[in-house]
Formats: sequence, C-alpha cells, structure tokens
Amino acid sequence: MPETAARLRHYRTSPTKVRQVLRLIVGKDVAEAREILRFCERGPAETVMKLLDSAVANAEHNDNVPEEELYVARAFADEGPTAKRWRPRARGRGTRIRKRTSHITIVVARFEDEDLERRRAREASSTTAARASRGRRVAASQKKAEREAAREAEHDHDHDHDHDHDHDHGDEVEVEVEDGEAVVEAAADASETPVAADVTEAGGDEPEAAADDAAADEKPEEEK
Repeated sequence: MPETAARLRHYRTSPTKVRQVLRLIVGKDVAEAREILRFCERGPAETVMKLLDSAVANAEHNDNVPEEELYVARAFADEGPTAKRWRPRARGRGTRIRKRTSHITIVVARFEDEDLERRRAREASSTTAARASRGRRVAASQKKAEREAAREAEHDHDHDHDHDHDHDHGDEVEVEVEDGEAVVEAAADASETPVAADVTEAGGDEPEAAADDAAADEKPEEEK
C-alpha cells in the first residue's frame, strides 16, 4: 500500500525523549493516535501531534486517501547535530553542555481492504448496539417519569381529601364543665389555646365577699 511521510528536522529535544512519545502511536489509527497525544503529558507530544496532522494532510492531498482509512505505519526519531556550549565552574574550570537535536519522521499508510471491511462491520455493530441501548434508556426514563407523575397526582389527591375532611369537622366545639370551670376547645383552629371561663352554677355557693359580710352582721352586740 502507498505510504505518506512527514518529517521534522533539527527539533531541539533529544531523540530519547521523542521516542517515548512515538512508541505510543505506532500501529494506531489516526483518530486513536490523536486521542493518545492529546492526553499525553510529555513535552514532545504537542509537536508530534502537529507532525501527525501534516502527514495526514499529505496523504489526503497527494494520494487522495481519506483520513478514516489511515494508520501510523512507522514513527522514529534520529539524532541530529549536537550544539556544544560551556558552563563556568569552580576554580576557573568549565563544563561542556550538549544541546541535542533530533529528526522526527512519521509515516502513515492505508489499511488493507480486509481490515477496512472488518473495521466498518465492527463500527456498524457498535453503532447499532449504541442506538438500541439509547432506546432502552429513553424508554426507562419515560416510564420512570410517568410513575413519578402518577405518584405526585395521587399524593395531591390525598392531600385535598384530608383538607376537605378538616373543613367538615372544623365547626365542632366541645365544652367540658368541671369544678365550676368551663373549658372551650375549638377544633377548627388548632393554634388557639383553650379558653377557660369561670361560671357560677345555679344554686351554687355565694362569693367569699358575701360570706364575710354575713359573718360581720352576726357579731354579738357587746363587741360592737
């Protein structure tokens, strides 16, 4: 199958660090490789992502191969020229600094026809299964919503029935007479406190003031 390559030369990173990223995408299709690079936390991942996009664009423009049929056939990093620098150290000495570079190459190729057929069949089956699963979830959510609506309607009906029942018994008044005191309880308003009123029964005792006056009139005349 025809292959398409994209190259980046003199990248200011050592080949060892770049190879750790390239190993992650070799043999993957373009979509999966992009997903891996998007979540890779290593430094060269962003540069490798751009180089992969360039290789895919070359395949689409030069070979007329769609992106869905491409995969990463090979990816490697060769060592480029190394720049030498010097760093001052103690006692007048110096230490060499090696600034390494690398040449990165990514090669993409088209899947075989048999592989494409298997991939399309697998994607179609997964799509059908996903649609069926979504239909089941939608039906279950609808049934749940209907049950909740029926439960709320029943609760509102019971609440209205209890409210009417309270109105029917709201005018009843109970009066209890005990030891000369009458306690009035109104069932219509439960927040009101019972009202107590003093009553004098027919034929009952006279007040204490009248009894004291009678006792003063009956005193002997000698005391007066």
